[in-house]
Amino acid sequence: MSILFDQLQWRGLVAQTTDEAALRGALDDGPITVYCGFDPTAPSLHFGNLVQLVLLRHLQSAGHHVICLVGGSTGLIGDPRPTSERALKTKEQTAQWVAGIRRQVEPFLQLEGDNPARFVNNLDWTEPISALDFRDIGKHFRVNQMVRKESIARRLESQEGISYTEFSYQLLQALDYLELYRSFGCTLQTGGSDQWGNITAGVDLVHRVEGVDVHAWSTPLLTDEAGNKFGKSEGNAVWLSPQMTSP
Repeated sequence: MSILFDQLQWRGLVAQTTDEAALRGALDDGPITVYCGFDPTAPSLHFGNLVQLVLLRHLQSAGHHVICLVGGSTGLIGDPRPTSERALKTKEQTAQWVAGIRRQVEPFLQLEGDNPARFVNNLDWTEPISALDFRDIGKHFRVNQMVRKESIARRLESQEGISYTEFSYQLLQALDYLELYRSFGCTLQTGGSDQWGNITAGVDLVHRVEGVDVHAWSTPLLTDEAGNKFGKSEGNAVWLSPQMTSP
């Protein structure tokens, strides 16, 4: 029985997991390697991201290895919103935001000692892949399953629809999990509960390609009194940057 998992559940940091019994066992038998991704679709992180940083810090303090991914490639696309297409940012602007968000994350994690946090940018492994090489990833996905994701389904029902660019986001995030499993033995991804479809897509990809079972863990969303989540897409984000939200 994982005392760590129970503590984090008591703190309200558990919404869903893939196989709770297996995850508890992995945490007890650890250390394991866990990652969380942050997309630079704005110049600052917000309180919703802070929940992930708190979870990562607890896991790191318990001796597990933490990877913080800042999405230089996924940030160029952005996770599809249920309402409308995102305005694409330039590569130069996204690169600036990647650097800024990394600096913003660093104070929350342990960067020195025997178990320092690791920072990665998914542009490093995504940019060299050609459109034809990407078939090796795309062949493992079934469109009928992808369209069941709530944000995708709502966009398909709308007049605006969804572009192929945003539809492909789920594949890119899943590729991150596969790459981090191969490079660092990462077996756990965390994220907000609204990312559950993207996270489990990565779990499925690792299983299909490598034949191993890895874990997924989502946290509850922070919501206002009306039940709407705090975040960029809702327009009510409480930013971590003091320049964007005054302390």
